[in-house]
Amino acid sequence: MRTRGTIIIRGIVQGVGFRPFVYARAQEFGITGTVKNLGSEVEIHAFGDRFEEFLAAVSRGTPLSHIDSVEVQDLRGGAPDTFTILESGSGNLSGFIPADVATCDDCIVDIFTPGGRYEGYWATSCVNCGPRYSIINTTPYDRERTSMAVFPMCAACGSEYTDPSCRRHHAQTIACAACGPHLTLIRADGTQVEGDPVREAAALLDAGSIVAVRGIGGFHIACTEEAAGELKRRLGRTEQPLAVMATPEEVERIAIVSDEDRRILHSRERPIVVLAKRDSASLRGISNLHTIGCMLPYTGLHHLLFAHLAHPLLVMTSANLPGYPMITDLSVALDRLSRQVDYILTHDRRIINRCDDSVVRDGYIIRLSRGLAPKRTAIDLGDACILGVGPELNANISVYRNGFCITSPHVGNVRNPQTLAYLQETVEKIGGLVGARYDRVVHDLHPQFLSTRYAHEVAEAAGAELLAVQHHRAHIAATTREECVGIAIDGVGYGDDGTIWGGEVFAGKVPHLDRVAHLEVVPMPGGDLATRFPERMLYGILPTSGVRDLLASRGWSDIELAVLTRQVERGLNVAATSSTGRVLDAAAALLGICRERTYDGEPAMKLESAACAGRAAAWDLEFSRDGGREVFSTRSLLAEAYRRMAAGERRADIAASFQYNLARGVAAMAVRAAQERGIPRVALSGGVAYNRAIRETIVGEVRAAGLEVVVNREYPLGDGCISFGQVVYGGSVGE
Repeated sequence: MRTRGTIIIRGIVQGVGFRPFVYARAQEFGITGTVKNLGSEVEIHAFGDRFEEFLAAVSRGTPLSHIDSVEVQDLRGGAPDTFTILESGSGNLSGFIPADVATCDDCIVDIFTPGGRYEGYWATSCVNCGPRYSIINTTPYDRERTSMAVFPMCAACGSEYTDPSCRRHHAQTIACAACGPHLTLIRADGTQVEGDPVREAAALLDAGSIVAVRGIGGFHIACTEEAAGELKRRLGRTEQPLAVMATPEEVERIAIVSDEDRRILHSRERPIVVLAKRDSASLRGISNLHTIGCMLPYTGLHHLLFAHLAHPLLVMTSANLPGYPMITDLSVALDRLSRQVDYILTHDRRIINRCDDSVVRDGYIIRLSRGLAPKRTAIDLGDACILGVGPELNANISVYRNGFCITSPHVGNVRNPQTLAYLQETVEKIGGLVGARYDRVVHDLHPQFLSTRYAHEVAEAAGAELLAVQHHRAHIAATTREECVGIAIDGVGYGDDGTIWGGEVFAGKVPHLDRVAHLEVVPMPGGDLATRFPERMLYGILPTSGVRDLLASRGWSDIELAVLTRQVERGLNVAATSSTGRVLDAAAALLGICRERTYDGEPAMKLESAACAGRAAAWDLEFSRDGGREVFSTRSLLAEAYRRMAAGERRADIAASFQYNLARGVAAMAVRAAQERGIPRVALSGGVAYNRAIRETIVGEVRAAGLEVVVNREYPLGDGCISFGQVVYGGSVGE
C-alpha cells in the first residue's frame, strides 16, 4: 500500500475551493506535504499512512469542481512535518474557470444572521458560490488576478481566509462590509441618495420607481408589475415580454412548475426558466404570451432587496438593447439609462467579463450565459487548435484545444460595431485563458457577416486555415457526430445555393451532410423587410386575390398593394427562402396575430400562444421532388389555413393545426430519408424547436417510425450552438 506520492488532478480545479478542500482532507487523514495550483491542474505532494484514503477523498472534488483525470506519480524525499498551501504557478491550461453561480444557502444564512459578521452584506460569498468568470483577469485563479485585488482583506476576513476549518479558507472573493465592495444608490442625474442603499431602493421600487441594478455580470432594470407598462414605454418595447425575478412561492403561484423546472430554478446556475402561466391572461403588462420567464434571487443583493420589498415579484430585464452587450460600467449606465430609469443601485466591484442571464425552457437552453457558461465540453477533435466565431445573431464563440471545447457566454447580434468589439474581446479573453494558438478558424458561410470578416483577420494573423461552414450543418454538428438524418428548423441561414435556408433535412455524418429535403422555396418580398412585416411574407407565399383583399381590409393602400404585387410577379428585390420561421410568420400574419415584428421571434411566439387554446387536426400534406430532394409544400399548408379562416373556423384551432401539420410534414421527410438510407437516428435542432408543440410532434412522429431522436440539451437549440458546431465541423474535416 502506498504511503506517499505526487497526485496530479486535472480539470476545473481553480476558483472552486480545491486547495483548501485538499488541505482539509490532509488534516482529516494525517497527511503532510503541499498543494499547489498549476494552471488548470493541482499538484499535491502527499505523505502519510492513510495516503490511499486521502487519494480517494480528493479525487471526489468540491461541489463546483469537475475532475477530468487523477494521476499518481512516485515521490521521493523526506516527509515534511505539516501540510502547506503553496503559491500558484503556471502550468497546464486544459481546464477553465467555472461560471458564476448563485450565492449558496450557507452564505444567505450568514447575511440574515443578526449580529453576524456578514449581516446585511450584499457581496457575501465563499468557496462554493458567487462570481468567478465575471471577475477574473488571468489564471491561475488568485485574488490578485481578479477584480477583488483592489479590496485588501481586513483582519477578520484574513483570519477566515487562513482558517482551514472555515468554508472561506482561501476563498478569493471573501469580503465584508469593512473591507469589501460597497453599494451606492444614485439618481439618474448622478447625485447620491442618502440612507441604506438596499432599503431605499426597495422602498422606491415599491413606490413605482424604475431602478437599474448592477449585478454580477452587468446592469438589469427592475420595477414592479404596476410599473411594467411605463418601463416598456421608456424602452420602446411595448410588445416584448420581460422576465421576472420572484420568490419561490410567487413563481409557484403564477406559473405551472414541473419537477424539472423546479430543479433548474433552484439550481446553483439560477437561469431564467420560461414557464407556462397558470392563467394565460395574467401579468399581461409583463408578458402578453401564455408563458413568462421566471428566475429566483441569485445574489446576496437580490435576497436583501426582496427582504425589504413589499412586492413578491419584480420585472428584471437586461439594461442593454436587445442583441447588444450587457452594460457593465456606471459611466455607461448613466449615459444610456438616464431617460429609462429613475435610480441606479450600483457597486464598486469591477465587472471584467460581462455575462447575461441564461434562459431555459422545458430543460432546453435558449441562452447560454451566466451559470452555464463559459461551458467546457470534453471532446476529441484531434490536435489542431480551432476557433469557431459563431453566427450573426445570438452569437457566442467556441475554442477547442487539447481535447476540450470552451464555449463563451452569449455575445449578442454581431450586426453592430459594439457587439463585434465584444466578440473580439471574448475571443481574446477565452483564447488567453486556455493558451490558444489557432490552427483553424471556422466561420459562417455568409460572406458579408461581420464575424466572417473577423474570422479572416484572425486566420491571417495566426497563419491559420480558414473554413466556412453552412449555418444549418453547424446546427446538426452541434447535436451529434454520429450518422443521422438532421432536421434544422429556424429563421434564416445562408445556403449553398445562395438562397436563404431554414427548413432543412440533411443525411450523413459530419462533415458530410447532404441536403436531402427541405421546405418549399418561397419569395420574401423586400428581403429583410418581410421579416419585419410578416404580411409581406404571407403574400409572398400565397399571392392570391383573397390575400390582397385581406391586406386591403387591414389598411394597405392600393399603391402599396400594387408595389407588393409587382415585386412578387417580377422577382424585384425578392429573396428566396425555405425558412420555417418565415412560414410561421406568414401564418401569424394571416390570422391577424402579428402584423409587425418588434422583437426577434415575435410572430411565431404569438402564434404559439394563440395555438395553446386550440385543438389541432390533421390536414392533407403535399410533397414533391426537386433535383432529387423531397420538398414539403408550405403554400398548400397556408392555403388550407386561409380556406379554414374564410370558413369561420376558430383562430386558435387553425393556429394549433398549422403548427401540428407543419411539424408532421417536416417529420415525414426526415423519416422517409432515414428509412431510404437505413439510418437509425434523427437529430433535431434550430430555434423553431423551442416551440413545444412543434418539437413534440416531430419527436413523436419520428419515434413512432421506430427511429431514435437526438435533441441537444447541452447547447442551445437556437444559434447559441453554432460556434460549437463550427468547431466540431472544423475538427471533423479530413476524417
